[in-house]
Amino acid sequence: MQIANQSETFHNPILSGFYPDPSICRVGEDYYMATSSFNYYPGIPVFHSKDLIHWEQIGHGIHRPEQLDYKNCEASLGLWAPTIRYHEGTFYLINTFVSEGREVNRDNYILTAKDPAGPWSDPVFIEGADGIDPTIFFDKDGRMWYAGNYIEKHPKYEGHHGIYLCELDPVTFQFIGERKVIWDGARTTSKWIEAPHLYFINGYYYLMVAEGGTFSNHCVMMARSERVDGDYEICPRNPIVTHRHLPLAREISVTGHADIVETPGGEWWMVLLAVRPYGDFQFNTGRETFLVPFHWEKDGWPLLDTEDGIVHSTERKPDLPEILLSGVNPMEQTVMDSFDGEDLDLRWNTILAPKSSFYSLKDRPGFLRLSLLPATLWKKDPADRWHTEQPSCVVRRQQHHTFEAAARMEFDPQSKEEEAGLVLLQDDRFSYLLTVGRNEDGARVIRLARTENGHHSVLKELELCCDGEGCSKGIVLGTTCRNEVYDFWYEAAEENGKGVRIPVQTDLPAKLLSSNVNEGFTGVYLGMYASSCGTESENKADFDWFRYQGDRI
Repeated sequence: MQIANQSETFHNPILSGFYPDPSICRVGEDYYMATSSFNYYPGIPVFHSKDLIHWEQIGHGIHRPEQLDYKNCEASLGLWAPTIRYHEGTFYLINTFVSEGREVNRDNYILTAKDPAGPWSDPVFIEGADGIDPTIFFDKDGRMWYAGNYIEKHPKYEGHHGIYLCELDPVTFQFIGERKVIWDGARTTSKWIEAPHLYFINGYYYLMVAEGGTFSNHCVMMARSERVDGDYEICPRNPIVTHRHLPLAREISVTGHADIVETPGGEWWMVLLAVRPYGDFQFNTGRETFLVPFHWEKDGWPLLDTEDGIVHSTERKPDLPEILLSGVNPMEQTVMDSFDGEDLDLRWNTILAPKSSFYSLKDRPGFLRLSLLPATLWKKDPADRWHTEQPSCVVRRQQHHTFEAAARMEFDPQSKEEEAGLVLLQDDRFSYLLTVGRNEDGARVIRLARTENGHHSVLKELELCCDGEGCSKGIVLGTTCRNEVYDFWYEAAEENGKGVRIPVQTDLPAKLLSSNVNEGFTGVYLGMYASSCGTESENKADFDWFRYQGDRI
């Protein structure tokens, strides 16, 4: 831990890349935050900060495969928006686990921990808790309340949802008594009202929600009541945060889904999601976490503490000592992973929770070894699901509009079905793959492939001049992102040990992987991949290192 350089402003986002739906709480002088993770594992990343600006990742809420069964989770399903809270020595995470379709199975559960870094408990599922984006609230009398979203059974319009409240047993985490609707979306003609949070401030219970959907019409709304169960008075200045009246392609768009926290000095801050678009409103970094100050007006309603009432990339800093933490920095621009540890860095994820170990840091110390699995990163049949097979890949978030990423790999494909290399993916319908494989003649090749709306095709195939033992020095596979385009390249080892960068293809459209194109909830992931493409294989791919270098945000 060290004191950072003092300045008057900070730069948004405070968590770049796919870190949406932030929730925050304070314990003494420490702040804790959690975000969504969908079908990636480990799930629900948990962060810690001393100054609200500099964060370290300390763990995950879902960090054991047996905690949740991901088998029915397609892309953009899984672990939706969490809430993190602290009460009398215990940390709580409440979350919705979505499977078999966005509006099919929605199971709400609670995790607990004495240490927010973990371990976290197994989930306790709340019977009868439908809807998404639940929150918990501990009242001043010690009672525990649940608030969540519901879908109106007899809708008056598309997106007619609402918020309901029910008391929870603080031991069993099950409902007590009847649930009550505390915000019917029709009252404010709100569409897809969700993300409730409850607070008791200056004699009022405040209910904050998001509405408008999580893209172009997103916003934050507020209501208040003298009783936790209502009636709730709607804020006359709603929405209290939105950019939906502004051009979509501006610097920051899609603001919404917020949570608030008070500093020991009495300042109020809001964390919320937003996106940083490029071009014609594309965003590969997904929905990110931003920080903005606000204050309470004399009439008791909140108002953003900015000159124009919107969220900016540069904001004034909190009145807190600026402290850099020594843990895993999620905002580190340059990360070089040589796979020397016993466990993967917290930045790495897999798609779905592994049912069996397909990667190892121990089989060959200093290397990440991936077993080739039959699963591919694209659907060979539209009816296929990722949950039928586990893809062999280890990936991390794209966090910058301009970056370079590369991995050094040692891999000898034994058949034309086997491939391993570098992947950039939005989901199983949109991806780029730069791999080493074999062609129909058995020659070793570099292959660049694209999956566009589920259609997989090879863009280019280059025969490698080295093969067999002559390739034992490995090969470096890389990509460079220049805002709206991706370039792909490789470096083959020369006799003097130095590689020569050879372009495979340049200027491939980055918008293929935009969240706005696939209409999903995640951002781009990139990393290492190995597959036997539908066949059984005992082969392995060894990765010596992975390097990510992002430009300043």
